[in-house]
Amino acid sequence: MATVQIRNLDDEAYAILRRRAAESGRSLQEYLRMRLERDALQPTIDEALGAARDGLTSSVSMEDILAAQREGRGE
Repeated sequence: MATVQIRNLDDEAYAILRRRAAESGRSLQEYLRMRLERDALQPTIDEALGAARDGLTSSVSMEDILAAQREGRGE
């Protein structure tokens, strides 16, 4: 397993994180590890958009689309 060290963390942020860890019944280390692991599993906006773009490929041709439009209009 990897180790991460965070320097120069704002005192107020540190106090908030310690309080949240205590409220959840976890040590600060356990709380932060849990939050980081959960965050790492969530795709970034760019990753989500890339996946959405990849899923936009279609096997329907433009000719099929135009034919369906004409049919819908009764042409």
